[in-house]
Amino acid sequence: MTPMKLAVVSAGLSQPSSTRLLADRLAAASAARLPEVEIEVIELRDLAVDIANNLVAGFPSGRLRRAIDAVTSADGLIAVTPIFTASYSGLFKSFFDVIENDALAGKPVLIAATGGTARHSLALEHALRPMFAYLRAIVVPTAVYAASEDWGAEGLPGRVERAAEELAELMGGARSVTREDDEVVPFEQQLAALRP
Repeated sequence: MTPMKLAVVSAGLSQPSSTRLLADRLAAASAARLPEVEIEVIELRDLAVDIANNLVAGFPSGRLRRAIDAVTSADGLIAVTPIFTASYSGLFKSFFDVIENDALAGKPVLIAATGGTARHSLALEHALRPMFAYLRAIVVPTAVYAASEDWGAEGLPGRVERAAEELAELMGGARSVTREDDEVVPFEQQLAALRP
């Protein structure tokens, strides 16, 4: 059986990067649900000059061509960007600008982002989701946003797991993963726990 291919695009600029950390968590959760998968991570910060040169010259360098081929030939894609000025980073957008408009048609995509505050979480819905819809990709229902305060908090792992499950199902190779935290707590009980 030929293993599935999962491309992971990380547009984090710092080293280490919370964007890359989120990308790695999403990739690991997705890989746990796919029987055989090869993961290729593309760090856009390493390709920044190649991307800019491609925008000006009109053709990619060998390194950028390999990254584009990895994304376009993959069975699924995880795309993660930091949020700057309430939208995706310019580097993230520029990378997808150099990919042919129809190259992602029908491809399952999990979108995610990181930011300093939860106020920017809607950028996933008003910036990333429309961009991938324009490219005719199939974006999973659950988008994952991680603000600074989300790291180590309860909600982030659940969102990562749910989004990974949706991506694996769209890629067609999902297998069940058992989790200890699958207990459903009724809403009334959760609400009562919040009252003083």
